[in-house]
Amino acid sequence: MGSNATAAADLQSLPALLARNARDLASRPAFREKEFGIWQSWTWAEAAAEVRSIALGLLSLGVAPGDHVAIIGRNRPAHYWSMLAAQMCGAIPVPLYQDAVADEMAYVLGHCGARFVICGDQEQVDKVIEVRANVPDIEHIVYTDKRGMRKYDHSQMTALEDVQAMGRSAGPDLGAEIDARVAALDYDSTCVMLYTSGTTGKPKGVVLSNRNIIETGRSTSAFDHLTASEDMLAYLPMAWVGDYIFSVSQAMWSGFTINCPESAQTMMTDMREIGPTYFFAPPRVFEGQLTSVMIRMEDAGRVKRWLFDRGMKIARRVGPALLDGKSVGTADRLAYGLARVLVLGPLKNTLGFSRIRVGYTAGEAIGPEIFDFYRSLGINLKQLYGQTEASVFITQQPDGQVRSDTVGVPTPGVEVRIAENGEVFYRSPGTFVEYYKNPESTASTKDAEGWVATGDAGFFDPATGQLRIIDRAKDVGKMADGRMFAPKFVENKLKFYPNILEAVVLGAGRDYCTAFINIDLTAVGNWAERNNIAYASYQELAGHPQVYAMIRDHIAEVNRSVAEDPMLAGCQIRRFLILHKELDADDGEITRTRKVRRGVIADKYADLIAALYDGSDSIYTETEVTYEDGRKGRIKATLKIEDAPVFGDAPAQKVAAE
Repeated sequence: MGSNATAAADLQSLPALLARNARDLASRPAFREKEFGIWQSWTWAEAAAEVRSIALGLLSLGVAPGDHVAIIGRNRPAHYWSMLAAQMCGAIPVPLYQDAVADEMAYVLGHCGARFVICGDQEQVDKVIEVRANVPDIEHIVYTDKRGMRKYDHSQMTALEDVQAMGRSAGPDLGAEIDARVAALDYDSTCVMLYTSGTTGKPKGVVLSNRNIIETGRSTSAFDHLTASEDMLAYLPMAWVGDYIFSVSQAMWSGFTINCPESAQTMMTDMREIGPTYFFAPPRVFEGQLTSVMIRMEDAGRVKRWLFDRGMKIARRVGPALLDGKSVGTADRLAYGLARVLVLGPLKNTLGFSRIRVGYTAGEAIGPEIFDFYRSLGINLKQLYGQTEASVFITQQPDGQVRSDTVGVPTPGVEVRIAENGEVFYRSPGTFVEYYKNPESTASTKDAEGWVATGDAGFFDPATGQLRIIDRAKDVGKMADGRMFAPKFVENKLKFYPNILEAVVLGAGRDYCTAFINIDLTAVGNWAERNNIAYASYQELAGHPQVYAMIRDHIAEVNRSVAEDPMLAGCQIRRFLILHKELDADDGEITRTRKVRRGVIADKYADLIAALYDGSDSIYTETEVTYEDGRKGRIKATLKIEDAPVFGDAPAQKVAAE
């Protein structure tokens, strides 16, 4: 795109990029949103006008340079515009997870000292009102959706469309002030503050500058040849750095279209209608889609199942090689072409992936079997490695050099080194400025030369030159016999199976590994119906003997695979139990991005862990849970503990019963 040739020195803020796109791409679509079943579209010129009216309205409300403006809601053009509008005012947008409970919101709102909060709907407004007494800095609430808001006290509350109307009226008087504030922004101005998921403690506010965001968007857009012709689906939490980089940074730099689905429930339908060309998802999304495919195939007729099995057999053998441009025999090429017509093409269309040119996954490691499944369909799915503090990108995979067991080469402009203890360090233009109000953590994470400790253990594969991540450095340990313990490696293999939603592998300092398993209620429930197994609850289904037998078979297959890796063969699972509840962010067991909080698990389920290692064949337990309305309760259960087969030279099992 011609505008990409514009000197970066002239584009030192996102409002500057917006102005460029409004000028150079005026009539091209910038944002789409599906509401009430109908897609609405805004060009770059129209989007720029919407952003300016919000900025002028916020200025009328008193937003000052340096203020923190919180945004809470689902992916909507109005919320992306609000972040850009806050920047135009010289303020700092702080997106929050919309599914966070009130206490989590209170911490972030209080920590950043937000004066203004933009809420998506009544639910978010209610949560802000609930915590307002403990967050004294909040002065005004703006809400996007007017439904249910008529009877609220509006003395310190305004609808976003009314804010825009105020802005349009104030344009003649405040236009010069907005222009001056935009002109004052430079590469070192704060662009956004994003909070970490808080895996090991309270979330930290990661301060990212215009330099961090724009340089990342520029270099990574060039890496994958992104243009204004791309279509991207914006559906991941706006508070997550992944969404901010893909849906804001890269979109603003390249000028492509951001499409916002109507809801999480309609996301798959909306994606099929849009047919994105550029797509990003964490592994859990790809795992969920694969689970849906497998359930549908199990319910399909005999002929359809046979076609699917034959087509996928060909696809797994030929698809990745064709995708990487490697030589493939004529017979295989023809067989793959036939499979593409009969099986792969319709499947890709069902998933909404017919037009995918580049796809990425990150956030945590993806199981190689899941990764290879999508590659075999002809989907150019690649892995990247990153974190909030890096503005996402540390490494990514070039086309034609994609592997399931690595995460690529350093992103252009990024330096990576491996410390003597195996920890990965990096520095780059995307490296964060600081943790807000936390100089101690900043100093312990980023040194004076700009090198950042990732907390992950890894090494560069000598054969490919690509980075391979083993696990979180703090989670990598030793078994009692000195063998390496890397729980995530095994957990990702387990989660390849559609029946397993989550797994937590235990074993550091122990004689052998054990595991907690969460079943996937949709997949296992579907299987139960086909096998005439009656159940009344998640707990009852999780404890069913046939479900245990099925999970034991899955663990056996994973153990067989793990046994083939000499370095990690000691991580085979000897004993397991199926938890009586799903691990839940509201209960503090996982983060909002579904990362396991291992410390919380170890404390909360200490009785279950002890039973896994003392030879018990069952354990009675009571667990506190949080209901959707915030109330607390307790559930009681007696959980079975079963053994799983191991292979090769695995550690000897030592339990109290012996």
